[in-house]
Amino acid sequence: MYKLNYLSVFLFTFLLNSCTKGLNQEYVPDVYVNINIFPSMPSYIDLNPIGGWMQIEGGSRGIIIYRLTNDDFLAFDRHCPYDVTNSCGKVNVNTNNLFAVDTCCGSQFLIVDGSVNIGPATLPLKRYNTSWDGNQLTIFN
Repeated sequence: MYKLNYLSVFLFTFLLNSCTKGLNQEYVPDVYVNINIFPSMPSYIDLNPIGGWMQIEGGSRGIIIYRLTNDDFLAFDRHCPYDVTNSCGKVNVNTNNLFAVDTCCGSQFLIVDGSVNIGPATLPLKRYNTSWDGNQLTIFN
């Protein structure tokens, strides 16, 4: 009987800890996104070179647009997925242009794919669909 109680306490504790580890790991809220931009316009000149990026309004807390190749753009929500209820959780591209960083929790994400580079976040940045026709970039969900 003692072993069963010990085992029960151990399992309960293990499950409780497992559940609370991911407590702050939530999904970024779904927000309707349908944005059209023209990278040839002067206000979007930072998107012209491969590796170019910029932050725009939209999504939950803003959107990071990154030009991966001549024909491929990526768009990520700036809302940090670590603690979505924290109003401070907004990622910004750092000065080396390689990472998006949340200064509140310290999470760091690769700008080329939105994956986690440094936690505590374990979920990647929320990604939006993009469509490029050679003239107009559409960001949508």
